[in-house]
Amino acid sequence: MLRAHLDVRLANEALTSGRLPEVMESLMAQLNPEAAYFGPSQGGRSCTIVFDMQDSSTLPTIAEPLFQELGAKVEIQPVMNADDMRKGLAAWQKQQG
Repeated sequence: MLRAHLDVRLANEALTSGRLPEVMESLMAQLNPEAAYFGPSQGGRSCTIVFDMQDSSTLPTIAEPLFQELGAKVEIQPVMNADDMRKGLAAWQKQQG
């Protein structure tokens, strides 16, 4: 799951220039998210995007446009859906014997 808080000044400039929608559409196309939410948070624009990261080496291609073009503060943390949790708990129970 990705959470990004955009710098207000840089996001305003990107919105005025038309670049903000381009950056976000490119990110959405790259991530093919399960869910994406956009709205105000901490006094500025933010987004929360749930996606399946297959390889951690994709982190720079995900985060750098947000850092460089929108001055974003970005957090990416692993999360599971309910099916993944069931699978993980079943595997853990098998290990316990």
